Amino acid sequence: KKNIKIIEYVGDKVTRKEGDHRADMQALRGSKNKKNGMVYVFELNKRYDIDGDVRHNHARFINHSCDPNCEVQNINNRLWIWSKKKINKGEELAYNYGYEYDSDYKDHKCNCGSLNCLGYILKKNHWNKISN
Repeated sequence: KKNIKIIEYVGDKVTRKEGDHRADMQALRGSKNKKNGMVYVFELNKRYDIDGDVRHNHARFINHSCDPNCEVQNINNRLWIWSKKKINKGEELAYNYGYEYDSDYKDHKCNCGSLNCLGYILKKNHWNKISN
């Protein structure tokens, strides 16, 4: 159903500095091993990140989409994945990873395949800055 809490994004709570370091290490590991190229560090707030690269974090397998059926909500400094609309049985869960617009946005290509795919993984409020 719409507006249902689905799963919590869990992991190690680390400082933003440590989160940046871990994200860099995860990206580097991915450049060496294409089977494990994901970065699971998620911004929690201005001070902390959640490094979701832990076995018990099943939410880390949720992919990005430019036409997502889920969204992330920070409730009391816990990250929850919620349904944005009715999700049919067997349908893949996806949310917009919402990267910020900066000079390296082109490094974050999107291949989600949705009809309105921007081509890059960006927050919706930055889409008007890109001519696709």
